[in-house]
Amino acid sequence: MNPGLHTGCDLVYDRGRDAWLVLYPEGVLVLDEPAAAVLTRCDGRPVDEIVASLALEYDGVDEASVGRLLDSLTAQHIVADGGTPVAPRSLGGPSSLPAGAPIGLVAELTHRCPLQCTYCSNPVSLSRTELDQATWDAIFQQASDLGVRQLHLTGGEPLLRRDLPELVAYATAYGLYSNLITSGLGLSTARLTALVDAGLRHVQLSVQDSDPASAHRIAGLPATDRKRAAAAAVIASGLPLTVNVVLHAANVGRVPEIAELAVSLGATRLELAHTQFYGWALRNRAALIPTPDQVAAADRAAADAVSRYGDRIQITYVRPDYLTGTPKPCMQGWGARQLVITPAGDVLPCLAAAQLPGPPPPNVRTTGLATIWHESELFNRFRGTAWMPSPCRSCDRRELDFGGCRCQAFQLTGDAAATDPACHLSPAHDLVTSLRIPVAPRPVPVPRRFP
Repeated sequence: MNPGLHTGCDLVYDRGRDAWLVLYPEGVLVLDEPAAAVLTRCDGRPVDEIVASLALEYDGVDEASVGRLLDSLTAQHIVADGGTPVAPRSLGGPSSLPAGAPIGLVAELTHRCPLQCTYCSNPVSLSRTELDQATWDAIFQQASDLGVRQLHLTGGEPLLRRDLPELVAYATAYGLYSNLITSGLGLSTARLTALVDAGLRHVQLSVQDSDPASAHRIAGLPATDRKRAAAAAVIASGLPLTVNVVLHAANVGRVPEIAELAVSLGATRLELAHTQFYGWALRNRAALIPTPDQVAAADRAAADAVSRYGDRIQITYVRPDYLTGTPKPCMQGWGARQLVITPAGDVLPCLAAAQLPGPPPPNVRTTGLATIWHESELFNRFRGTAWMPSPCRSCDRRELDFGGCRCQAFQLTGDAAATDPACHLSPAHDLVTSLRIPVAPRPVPVPRRFP
């Protein structure tokens, strides 16, 4: 084996964190010292030479332990046999970052979108205001100084911003790894070339279904051919491609076909995530929510897809917390690792936090990102575990799911500090278990349209 980095992975030394990181499509892996020592040597030499090099510096190095580490990183699609030789680089300034610095930024560039997806989780009331190019430039610089290393460019449809290549170039200049999250509509070869030249590192393509007629109904327009063309352009550009499919009652029975489609498109990653019921999707919940039988079948199909295609594509399957009894760890903890900036400049701990009661969200046009992250009432409201009520406060999972989703708790109970009703230990769990899930006839979902 001649290990190198998988497509779309970068090895960097973060000076601010005094730590080695792997930046990969839509994620960051913080390495311990042994893993960093191995990966920095994955520069085209075979494993036995890596082991010999390590043995000169560390005691007790053997090929079996190095092999196990490389096998683990290969399974995570970070290392590949014959992959790109590692060329480490440094990020961040000379000063140390304070504890709890964020690592990811979700930049909602616009709420405009050509699709009309019934499961859209953007707010019911969409923003017509959009930050200008210079403001995003300043935001990306502040974000990098704050500790952000991973940038997710989303919307709406970010390709509707004509200045998108310039925004990607700003992000690249500040050392940010940029992911484009797109419907693919408008992603021509020329447009993609400009984005790659600006430093774009990865594309996530939304796909509504493997069946073109169903995809048309879900998205509100026929887009299958354009999405296939966008996927082909991404593969031809050399960028890694993730296919993202939001699962719901209309498509959840086609997980095998969806996995086959993702493989045929040349994707390196497939995300299968059940609908999260926020914003517009909450209005359509009765039409979208799958039955327990449908979820059980999807669970089996996803496991089978991993078994069948796992050596070619990384498959992530997110079960619906409404039906599992275990809440999701929203954003890896409130104000812990990531922040969101809306098209109008509001800064949020998660995508749906604007709905919560309290003072208006802080806005980047009037307050610096560092001040917002470290000092604002909104970001500190549910940070850590001290705020938690019982049973979260004494639960063994409190550092894993962080009490569940604050926005979901508010939507279902009216109290943002309540235990997420998706949890089987929540006093309000019956609000989820008592939901009447229609089998037939389903209500007709209302399409999402930008006004």
